[in-house]
Amino acid sequence: MISVDSKSDDNESLRFFCLGGGNEVGRSCHIIEFKGKTVMFDAGVHPGFSGLNALPFYDEYDLSKVDILLISHFHLDHAASLPYVMQHTNFKGRVFMTHPTKAIFRWILGDFVRITSIGEGVSATVYNDDDLADAFDRIETIDYHSTLEIDGIKFTAYHAGHVLGAAMFFVEIGGLKVLFTGDYSRVKDRHLYSAEVPPEKPDVLICESTFGIATFENREEAENRLTRLVHGAVSNGGRVLLPTFALGRAQELMLVLDEYWSENPDLENIEIYFCSALARKCMTVYKTYVNMMNEEIRRRFKTENMNPFNFKYIKTLRSLESFEDFGPCVVIASPGMLQNGTSRELLERWAPDPRNALIITGYSVEGTMAKTILTEPLEIPSSNNPDIMIPRRLSVDEISFAAHVDYEQNSQFIDLVSPKNIILVHGEINPMGRLKSALLSKYAKFRKTKREVKVFTPRNCDDLRIQFQGMRVAKALGNIAEVKPKPGDIMTGVLVSKNFDLNLLKVDDLREFSGLTTTVVKERQTIRITSGRDLMHWHLSQMFGYVEVLHDNEEEFELKVMNDVTLTLEKDICTIQWTSGLINDTIADSVIAILLSVDSSPASVKMTSRIHSHDHNHDHNHDGEVKVEVKTEEVKEKEKDIKQKLLERHGDSSIETRVHRIIGLLRAQFGESFSTNSERTGGIVKIGPTEAKINFMDLTAECSSNILKIRIEQIMNRATDLAAPLAQKTKVM
Repeated sequence: MISVDSKSDDNESLRFFCLGGGNEVGRSCHIIEFKGKTVMFDAGVHPGFSGLNALPFYDEYDLSKVDILLISHFHLDHAASLPYVMQHTNFKGRVFMTHPTKAIFRWILGDFVRITSIGEGVSATVYNDDDLADAFDRIETIDYHSTLEIDGIKFTAYHAGHVLGAAMFFVEIGGLKVLFTGDYSRVKDRHLYSAEVPPEKPDVLICESTFGIATFENREEAENRLTRLVHGAVSNGGRVLLPTFALGRAQELMLVLDEYWSENPDLENIEIYFCSALARKCMTVYKTYVNMMNEEIRRRFKTENMNPFNFKYIKTLRSLESFEDFGPCVVIASPGMLQNGTSRELLERWAPDPRNALIITGYSVEGTMAKTILTEPLEIPSSNNPDIMIPRRLSVDEISFAAHVDYEQNSQFIDLVSPKNIILVHGEINPMGRLKSALLSKYAKFRKTKREVKVFTPRNCDDLRIQFQGMRVAKALGNIAEVKPKPGDIMTGVLVSKNFDLNLLKVDDLREFSGLTTTVVKERQTIRITSGRDLMHWHLSQMFGYVEVLHDNEEEFELKVMNDVTLTLEKDICTIQWTSGLINDTIADSVIAILLSVDSSPASVKMTSRIHSHDHNHDHNHDGEVKVEVKTEEVKEKEKDIKQKLLERHGDSSIETRVHRIIGLLRAQFGESFSTNSERTGGIVKIGPTEAKINFMDLTAECSSNILKIRIEQIMNRATDLAAPLAQKTKVM
């Protein structure tokens, strides 16, 4: 692995935008942006409002930017506005949910469209059945524990324990890890797994805060209290109403009551009804997805050859039209918030009788009848005509079977996933605020340390940005992965970035591991040189420090500059060739510029004569005259003389000369503390008890003091640069 430093900037900022569910419960919709990728979590409606007022604030965000929309579960406050998003906005992304969620999704939302159009009028519906059908066809599914990667966004679904099919999503974008819990439960109930702890730790946790710092009673105590209240009411001839969602807690309550009825023969003549337009379809889904439930349910299904959802004492009703309301009974009815539908109709019918009982088993959102009636008002308004008030004499109790976490469970889960940043959502402002305070107090000991935990409670339409500073890791693949480098060794290869993943490869492995191909571009330039090979070599050496002579004979003269730019001189034609690249192109440009100036320098001698003698080249001018350039032995001697004088004036760039300059700079820095060895291949700097041994051949120093070692090596590097600015430094290994 190779680590790459990454500094904080705008591109390293996570943007969190809450369109719904910020400081409220309902219309959950949360968006994250990072490195140009956008993920949206949930698209619900607010159960306390109707029509467009119930939607998240979609007008405040450009939904065309959303790449992926992940639906955590099928409850209306998390999924009911999805058809609106897909059919009536500029959303162009892909939608994912688990298989059970999709199986239930269409029925739940079909019932939602039917109830809102009947109870609140067609104007209250924001989409119709056709919109729902079209949206349904575009929904894709994901299995638990499977990871999908789409355009650089990786996401994995884990059990959330809230309802059948509910998922937490672990999302990774460009190395940043985000866990979205949705609604989750850490209690292992009668049919679902409890929420899982992902194997990786997230950088950001987006967590529900529904119950704030409240603590639930023990599950066994809650079941006992429920059955005791129900038994007492029906024994007195009363009716018991349990409002729930059609899917979720309803099935859990039925498991509890069916078992209790089987243990109490005196109750066998009292009917239990599950009343929902989706009743039969709901139970079919639960019978189908037994394999996604907990071990106990699967064990009973496998070893006892029985499906626990084939209830013995519970009957299903599609509507109240076939319900004979005579004598005591228990009715589990939807919707759970008592806003409309079957549960609201039974509430208004049974409210005046003090023998009857209402037991609220789920969470009640502000603004709903479920929340209002918990205050035990003397009257409640009719859903059909709010001006008509109905006396409320039935008893009202609240027993939490809501599949959410309380403070203790939430706090323990946060400890297990250990995030540095927590964003609280899905909670009313007061419970959420108290939870934030409790968490900050808990982690106060880590303030201003690397383990500091930050807690955010953004409201709807707040634009939250969290800065990150981390390391980017490149994975070595192919032949380069077989090399075992020592500390300090430099590995070279091609760094390939794909969907934020970095891989280091040898060029030969590009096709196999990345599907890429390589192309080498060779550049060639030809110019005329008349000044001679010696001066050409000397000028280039002065600029680049060292020029390798490849061939030097009467027919050909070939040089190599900086290991890649090759010059071939044949007579007076010089061909420059190099492999195209940013550095090589720059070097080649410098070489050409030097060669073009050689002819006009004092070290070049030109002679033009009509005499045909020795080496010559013919060139016809416009008048038809022949121009002959002749280089005599006398001229060659003059060239050597000029070269020697220039060397005396400007010096040379030989190894001995560069060592001499390094020694001079070290002596200027350290004075008498510096001395050289007899071979002048190294030296010693002695300051007090500290001694540094210097090697001029590889430009290194050995010293117990790292400060002195670094200072000496910097001086030598600077001296080398001054001696030959573009020369390559070669270390003798």
